[in-house]
Amino acid sequence: MSWEYSGADSLYQNTSEKYSYVDFVQKPIEIYVFIDPLCPECWALEPFLKKLSTEYGRFFTIRPIISGYLNLLNQEYFERPRNIKELWEKTAKRTGMCCDGDLWEENPVSSPWIASLAIKAAELQGKKAGKMFLRKIRENAFLYKQDISKESALLTCAEEANLDVNEFISDLYSKSAKKALQSDIKLTQEMQVEYIPTIVFFNQFTEEQGIKISGLYPYDIYLRVLREILQKHAIPSEKPMLEDFLSYYKTVSTTEIAVVYDWSQAKTEREMKKLQLRQKVKCIPVKHGNFWVYQE
Repeated sequence: MSWEYSGADSLYQNTSEKYSYVDFVQKPIEIYVFIDPLCPECWALEPFLKKLSTEYGRFFTIRPIISGYLNLLNQEYFERPRNIKELWEKTAKRTGMCCDGDLWEENPVSSPWIASLAIKAAELQGKKAGKMFLRKIRENAFLYKQDISKESALLTCAEEANLDVNEFISDLYSKSAKKALQSDIKLTQEMQVEYIPTIVFFNQFTEEQGIKISGLYPYDIYLRVLREILQKHAIPSEKPMLEDFLSYYKTVSTTEIAVVYDWSQAKTEREMKKLQLRQKVKCIPVKHGNFWVYQE
């Protein structure tokens, strides 16, 4: 059972506690991120997760949990496309992470649960493959207005994520994928997750309860909770060179870069245009802002 984060100011200041090299290999913290692939606030969480990983990733691993919350509990909402369009547009304007609500008028997602099942099928090829596929499926929905429940769109995402496409096709409707999705939904219920996104932080080296944060918060809140559950005032890692960051993530938004590097949107655009002139990145203009694709 985890307890809810209530905005407390207290932090464990046990700076005398040291972690060994083995601890870093094992990574003391596990972060469960409960999401739905079509949830715009879950998408808007991405810049903060990238910043947290960049600065403190040596301490934790992230485990995405496909909650099925929107899919199973809000079917009526999905049957009214205008509601989703308005939600996507408001979230995009508020957070800077593009969610093109025109999808729901031009090419609505017909079977949201298939997208969730596809993510679990991709994960059968490894955690990294699953995360890459999750990213691609979101990009295709939020940026390119693709119906990600169609097999053609899913195969495109699989190719972009460098999956074994034949294996993915075989796994898509398999018992293993269905069982994995049901396991995520069961975990969502057991941990009493009633809102997405929800993040739960666990320290695997203590018997303390986890800390659960429901909703989208400023970055400082996630950092505060990480330090609290880590039980030490961790120092952030040095940020990578911008080109190294882009090379690792391949496709990122102006907002994601700005958040990670603590830059303004204007400065970020200037820096990216310098790289564009050097043909290091390609600009992808979308309805709300720009995305950038690293050129190998």
